[in-house]
This record gives sequence, structure tokens and C-alpha cells, in this order.
Amino acid sequence: MTNKEILKKQIVYRSCHRGTKEMDLLLGNFVKKYISTFNNEEIDDLNKLLMIEDEIIRNWYYKNDSKAIIEKTKVSELLRNFKL
Repeated sequence: MTNKEILKKQIVYRSCHRGTKEMDLLLGNFVKKYISTFNNEEIDDLNKLLMIEDEIIRNWYYKNDSKAIIEKTKVSELLRNFKL
């Protein structure tokens, strides 16, 4: 198993086990849908995004909180437009 495959498995696990069911569902389904299409840079962006606290991501996603500091990347834009 390559380092990239190991990282992808870790990302999938981390996205599905966030601590709140709401974020588990949102991020878990998003990651499962898109992770196989991401290149190395996008995988890094996704990994950075998953390091952000749930409350910040939740406010950014559900409440369109412009104060939340979420870097604008292809991955974050895909997540912003992702619907369950």
C-alpha cells in the first residue's frame, strides 16, 4: 500500500468520525464521493480542511458565515456546493 493510499484511508476515517453526527454525515459523504477524483494537491487541501474545527466548518457551510477562515480552494468550493 502506498503512502497516498494510506493517507486517503486516514482521510476517509477522519471525515466519518468527527464527533458530531451532522458533520460525520456531511464530510463523510463528501469525502467518499470525491476522494478518488482528487489529485495530490487537492488531497492536501482536503486534509487541511479536515483539520478545521467542526463548529467553524458548520457555520461556514450551513450559515454561510463569511468570518469563518476557510481557504478558497477547489475542494472547499466543492464542499460548499455539496448537498446530501
